[in-house]
Amino acid sequence: MLVNLLRPKTTVSAHCDLPCGVYDPAQARIEAESVKAICEKYAGNEDPVFRARAINIKEQRSELVKEHLWVLWTDYFKPPHFEKYPQLHDLFNQATKLAGGGGGTKSSMDVSVAEDLLGKIAEIDKIFWETKQG
Repeated sequence: MLVNLLRPKTTVSAHCDLPCGVYDPAQARIEAESVKAICEKYAGNEDPVFRARAINIKEQRSELVKEHLWVLWTDYFKPPHFEKYPQLHDLFNQATKLAGGGGGTKSSMDVSVAEDLLGKIAEIDKIFWETKQG
């Protein structure tokens, strides 16, 4: 009897975990732009203290890019999105690797790697906004 009283009366569904407007690739893009700017400043400064601080901050920002991308990948995008955009899993995989170690922005000061990351985020952003229209 108590279980029946506590059971929800209405069932609802949504395409994401929270109401729309919570998720946005802009968060990853802003951090990735910061990573690129740090790489550029690093290249133009020979001060070892500055360079050490730049590396540390860039690694933190790269980790934030990965976190923002993972939230989109795992919480916002759902099976119907992956069916409509079959490249989406690979795109997220490439983007998170570009933000990570092993040649990504977390372990590289190469501006071109940061630009590649921004390119992948732009592709994700385009798909994201297409899904918001439907």
